[in-house]
Amino acid sequence: MWADADRLRAFTNLVLGLSALWIVWNGLNYAVHLPQFALRAVALTAAPGHITAAQLRTVTAQVHGNFFTVDLQRTRQALERLPWVRRASVRRKFPWTLEIELEEHIALARWNQSDLVNTYGEVFHADTDEPLPAFSGEAHNALLVAQAYGEMNQLLAPLQRQVARVVLSPRMAWQIELDDGLQLALGREATSERLARFVRVYPSSQAAMPRVRRIDLRYRDGFAVANS
Repeated sequence: MWADADRLRAFTNLVLGLSALWIVWNGLNYAVHLPQFALRAVALTAAPGHITAAQLRTVTAQVHGNFFTVDLQRTRQALERLPWVRRASVRRKFPWTLEIELEEHIALARWNQSDLVNTYGEVFHADTDEPLPAFSGEAHNALLVAQAYGEMNQLLAPLQRQVARVVLSPRMAWQIELDDGLQLALGREATSERLARFVRVYPSSQAAMPRVRRIDLRYRDGFAVANS
């Protein structure tokens, strides 16, 4: 008899406990959906450059929920689908504000004519009228090309020339075009050494080949030229 009473008491306590939890849960669920907790502002921590106000309005118009129930991850993902957004951060800020921080891509060059590559060597798709150098290669080599571009420009600084185009073939052979239209074939190996040799020799050789269009630097002790 006592055992039955203990089991009944335990069962009753369990039912009462579950009922209390259910009441608390429903009370909280009701409270967080009250109109008093609606989002009243969306704050952007930095002025966007390429991202338009219309694009931001389109995203924020799709934000559902209030201060407590808004899906931060879904909002962040929607922002990161905008063409120029590299990374987005979304957080709640009391009182009743959704704070958005955006990191934009900084375009370094055009990539394979249809895309852009940023300063991190990441390929992205967006439109721009900026005069940018052109890179060509396979997508997984974008970072390598971006890094090589910076190194090559440093080597060319004594000539006051810059790289206007970089081509990296599937066989990892390099070819560049300078901002004066001169093309340089660097090949697959010792590209920095070959370019440095060109920088040393070219000033004294330029007068002898005024109409040169292309220089092949893949030779150990010299180079071959092609005139326009």
